[in-house]
Amino acid sequence: MLDAPPYLPVRVGVSGVEVSGDKFLTGRVALVSGGGRGIGRGISELLAAHGAAVAVNYRSDRDAAEETVATITTSGGTARAYEASVDDPDAVASMVDAVVADLGGIDILVCNAGVASRGRAVADTDPGEVERLLATHAVGPHHLARCALPNMRTRGRGDIVMISSVATSHMSANGAPYSMGKAAMEALAFTLAKEERPYGIHVNVVAPGLVETDMGLRLARAMTGQKEMTDLRALDKASPFGRVCQPLDVANVVLWLCSDGAGYVTGQRIECDGGGPR
Repeated sequence: MLDAPPYLPVRVGVSGVEVSGDKFLTGRVALVSGGGRGIGRGISELLAAHGAAVAVNYRSDRDAAEETVATITTSGGTARAYEASVDDPDAVASMVDAVVADLGGIDILVCNAGVASRGRAVADTDPGEVERLLATHAVGPHHLARCALPNMRTRGRGDIVMISSVATSHMSANGAPYSMGKAAMEALAFTLAKEERPYGIHVNVVAPGLVETDMGLRLARAMTGQKEMTDLRALDKASPFGRVCQPLDVANVVLWLCSDGAGYVTGQRIECDGGGPR
């Protein structure tokens, strides 16, 4: 019989991870962009619960990042907050240098920072929106990887996980800037997977469906035109397994990709959407 995989599920409360399993990430350092809110917070807390020291990146919401750090440290973990807009190459370089100096290196890079599209047809989309979403979803991860890789290459094993979206599988109407940005991010990931394999660095993509976050709500409003929508849990009955996807669902996929169980996995894209619409 095969041994159990080197990761265990966790219980999650309102404030985040409550009970961790095996600390198999002890000694590793993770940098999570957009790590203070939504999916990013779930990833930050789960990686920390399994032993990683976590650099929680944020662009503007310092309070959310510091709350995530406080949750992790109160539970006995290690985390620090770092301000940087991922589309600013100088800010990213400074942040990476600070993380390496403070925490000792970078073993795991999770490119999660994102912004929602406004849900307009191409003919009605402002050019500035296209540039903004491409800068955040594609150019930003390029800056992060470029700056983190020199250190990651020295660490023995590295993991880069890019948080994309099932939007790239469907290319639905009224979401071109978002789909374009995520598609370009995936192209970056698949290229990096080939370039960095000789250095022991795994590069993979996680593509969630609709997730219960503030951004998920904005995306749902934009894509459906239901501007009055206030609670994604209203969609539970129509969702796979009777519930809307949660940040922890996505975080658990990221956790597995950073485990020994995924030691022979790179250049892959995993959808986390419950199998799609019924």
